[in-house]
Amino acid sequence: GRNCSLLQEMDVIQKQDENCYCYVQNRSIHLQYLWSTLQIKVNSREKFRFEPISEQNNCQNSETVFEFAACAVQILWKPETCTETHLSIKQYGEDVCFKIEPFKIEPYTVRVKREMLDGKLLFLFVAGIFLFHFANSLSRSVKFFYLSGIILGVLALLVFVLLTLKRFIPRHSTFWILMSGSWMASLYFIYCFKENMQWLWSEHRNYLLGYFLAVGITSFAICYQHGPLTTELSITLFTWTLQLTAFVLIYCGVTIPQVAYAVIAVSICSKGLCYPLGAACHIARKVKYHFKSKKLVFKYLTEEEYREQGESETIRALEELRSFCRSPDFPSWIAVSKLQAPHRFAGFVLGSPHVSPAETKAHDEEYGIGSSFLEEQLFETRAQSEQDDPANSIHEDEENEDEMHTQIPCPYATELL
Repeated sequence: GRNCSLLQEMDVIQKQDENCYCYVQNRSIHLQYLWSTLQIKVNSREKFRFEPISEQNNCQNSETVFEFAACAVQILWKPETCTETHLSIKQYGEDVCFKIEPFKIEPYTVRVKREMLDGKLLFLFVAGIFLFHFANSLSRSVKFFYLSGIILGVLALLVFVLLTLKRFIPRHSTFWILMSGSWMASLYFIYCFKENMQWLWSEHRNYLLGYFLAVGITSFAICYQHGPLTTELSITLFTWTLQLTAFVLIYCGVTIPQVAYAVIAVSICSKGLCYPLGAACHIARKVKYHFKSKKLVFKYLTEEEYREQGESETIRALEELRSFCRSPDFPSWIAVSKLQAPHRFAGFVLGSPHVSPAETKAHDEEYGIGSSFLEEQLFETRAQSEQDDPANSIHEDEENEDEMHTQIPCPYATELL
């Protein structure tokens, strides 16, 4: 029922009396305003009271839990007294109304400006996507565990203290009641800190830094004392908590709720489809390998590889023969009755070489360097080469004679001329 002034983009309003202002949202959805916000800045030389105006039925008609929590916090929020304030409005949120009450007759200015790409919204959206897809690996990281403990201790001190003292609370129902109250108080504290962050940083910077430092060090010490998560149940619960936090960041990072719901649904489906897609790829590789034409590939060994493979295969075969002769199934008496040197066979079975030193020496004299076999091979190749050379020389002589015969008629022809 108030006669409020309607705000539009690029408005610059100067007044000095008490008045209320409203910004009515545009209901048509445009994707170019996905990360767009409307910035309202009110400044004056003297102090004034900035009081948000909300209808009583707004909290009852809230569509989501986030809208209900924001409305409840806004009702509990006291009017702010300052000389300058900022208000950020999402493109497709609720209609926003507020009242300005100056203490003195001093003009104040209300400026409305469009910011097409809000860096805070984009950062929240990207952080939510990253946190959801890497929640499983981050929940097993020791460094991220300590970092999460420090952030939780700084932003939600009551929740962190309650989790630390959980072992001293005998009943689970009492613990969850206290946890709900701690979370509501922490959300209220975070909202108040967000609204007054600029004023706190400019007026009470030392106290703010002291709080961050003291609570951060204490949180790290408590997390270090308890150690990182080890059981699979605690890691799974931590993973689910990170994924729920990622959904909140995605929802808060866009101005269109329908887009946030679609991104959350796609993220859940992509997370659930990773296992069927992996199984399908594995089956496809197996089928491709099964139906692939098998072509024989021949690999030629070098002389050194051939010698090494022969030595290794010979040693392996001899060891298999020894193990077979030692087995109970081996007919030892029949084999001994047919052998000419049973003592040598028994020594071989017990580990002696299968070739005697005399046989090794004879083999070297016969086939080694400077042996008669090698000399015969050399002499045979030399004789064959000598036999081939006379035939080549006779053939060359015949060719020379033919050339002479072809050149003889030329002098006789000159004499006749």
